[in-house]
Amino acid sequence: MFGRFQLHELINTGGMAQIWLATDSKARTYALRRLLSSQKHNGTSRRRFRRGCEILASVQSHDNVIGYYEHGKQDGQYYCLMDYIEGDNLKELYARHDPVLLENVAQIILDAAAALEHVHESGYMHLDFKPENLHVSRNGVVKLVDFDLAQPITGKPHRPSKNPGTPAYMAPEQLKGEPFDHRVDIFAFGVSAYELLTNFKPFEGETPTEIVSSQSNPAKLIPPRRHNPDLPPKLEATILRCLQFDPNQRYGFMSMLNHDLKSVLYV
Repeated sequence: MFGRFQLHELINTGGMAQIWLATDSKARTYALRRLLSSQKHNGTSRRRFRRGCEILASVQSHDNVIGYYEHGKQDGQYYCLMDYIEGDNLKELYARHDPVLLENVAQIILDAAAALEHVHESGYMHLDFKPENLHVSRNGVVKLVDFDLAQPITGKPHRPSKNPGTPAYMAPEQLKGEPFDHRVDIFAFGVSAYELLTNFKPFEGETPTEIVSSQSNPAKLIPPRRHNPDLPPKLEATILRCLQFDPNQRYGFMSMLNHDLKSVLYV
């Protein structure tokens, strides 16, 4: 038991939290995300967890964002109660070439873009957009999760005091510790879409320095159609625009990117 919830199965463990399959006294099913015991005395982890819960609560009412119920503290541990979605994250699906992905790839791309547009229009940058944070239900519906690193969108690029994230999906200005804005999420979307459609990452490197070096050399970027000739040329062009080294050469807004995606994918 955890407060008024019964924890049945550990679904996933990350660097900061665990996610459990949980039920309440009326046998309603949830996903309960709980801060790891090892992190409860870490002030940064506590702040990020609480802020992620608050931001998730404020970006509700969208079909492609994980549903939120409540967050709080129980027995000294912070938790967040969310919808339980039967399925796996996008990283797991393409690692095993799951039929759900193969049959719904166009809609998955559109759903992921719609989720990110909604987050931006709600006034936030996600800052950890990647396949692992895109949960896909058994019928192919995408739910964006994990808002621990999200921050408000400001009027101009800013440099945060700390710069966490997943280097393989981070834009060059993030990796270099320079001021950035919401267009880093557009870059991360481009990396994720490239990887989804080709099974390769667009930029090589094991360290942030190596990845930035690869990003800064356009000649090193293999066009996605060379990996996957079945991709429409306009879809390739859309992805490559997201991956521009200079943020001013990327899409300025997710709404513009979504418009092009829908045109390319005939929606």
